[in-house]
Amino acid sequence: MLNGEKKIARPLRWGMIGGGRLSQVGYKHRTGALRDHTAFQLLAGAFDIDAERGKDFGVNICMDESRCYPDYKTMFAAEAKREDGIEVVSIATPNGTHYEITKGALEAGLHVICEKPLFFTSEEGEEIKALAEQKGKIVGVTYGFSGNQMLLQMRAMIEQGKIGEIRVVELQYTHGFNANDQADKTSDAQKWRVDPKVAGPSFVLGDLSTHTYYMSQLIMPHMKIKKLLCDRQSFVGSRAPLEDNAFVMMHYENGAVGRLWTSSINAGCMDGHRIRIVGSKGSLEWWDNKGGELKFEVQGEPSQTFIRAMPYLDESCNADERLGALHVEGLSDAWANIYLKFAIAIDAKNRNDEETLKNLVYPDINAGIDGIRWIENCVRSADNGAVWVEIENKNPQLV
Repeated sequence: MLNGEKKIARPLRWGMIGGGRLSQVGYKHRTGALRDHTAFQLLAGAFDIDAERGKDFGVNICMDESRCYPDYKTMFAAEAKREDGIEVVSIATPNGTHYEITKGALEAGLHVICEKPLFFTSEEGEEIKALAEQKGKIVGVTYGFSGNQMLLQMRAMIEQGKIGEIRVVELQYTHGFNANDQADKTSDAQKWRVDPKVAGPSFVLGDLSTHTYYMSQLIMPHMKIKKLLCDRQSFVGSRAPLEDNAFVMMHYENGAVGRLWTSSINAGCMDGHRIRIVGSKGSLEWWDNKGGELKFEVQGEPSQTFIRAMPYLDESCNADERLGALHVEGLSDAWANIYLKFAIAIDAKNRNDEETLKNLVYPDINAGIDGIRWIENCVRSADNGAVWVEIENKNPQLV
């Protein structure tokens, strides 16, 4: 159980890029990082492309005005001159800026925590991975939902053979908030998401389903995709060539099959984020709307519902529990869990503690690159007429 006691020697000196007043994700970063006040201390920020608005925002969250910077380059240069300068930075900006800012942060000697999808191409990911290794720094990716501890319960039960050999993987992340184009025209946070120059080669595949894809890999770390087929649509025509709905069929190396539906035009749907894993003995199912519950079904036996924080759960699951079984946890707690693991990873990297890094389960640079490569394959499949794409190292082939 987590109760706020320190896991590292001192809080890390932390800065933010983006995540200001108009951001949809900035508050999630801050509540995640600062939930355990022993892990991070927010000291600096370049919160907004509008420098004055960013400074005003920083002051309104009780920041030192002199450390509210007009842009990230100014922040890196100024903080490098301070004895108490930042040592890690979170990037909560539109997708098209991630690569440049991450590279600049690493070259400035900073650890990086970045929004997803990490970059536009896997080649950029490999370049940044090499740079991070050269600089001895961590790059983490904020797959925020993955901090839900019941996912670790699923991982443990699959490893223990509770559902047998995996046969079917059913993934879904849908909502209906973009069923029309109103937000595309009125919301700054939405406008860039449907602009290929800023969002990259996809909309909902990158914005939504990379979360679910990573979560499936977290749950089933030994399950690798052999080939996939993606069919994507732009039901709101102005979003083309970016999709607002997509279906992905996947074949795994062990013979299992998978299906993913991602959509922002699932009209009326408030929370369609589900994962179901079907094995030869039984099945596991998790739904974000009831994130503290896990359904376990064994063929021929009564269905069971496991409840978060109960003593019958695996130790790896309960290690991330915070509030006790009587009280509901949610997305802010999941973000807090991954931010705490980012802090532990950064601290371990600083101390050259490779053993801790090897055993720590968190979304690292490799997870980020894997997510990019999955998007690349989906886009390649869809753009070639929804054909199967064979996954072979870095160069997927059409089949």
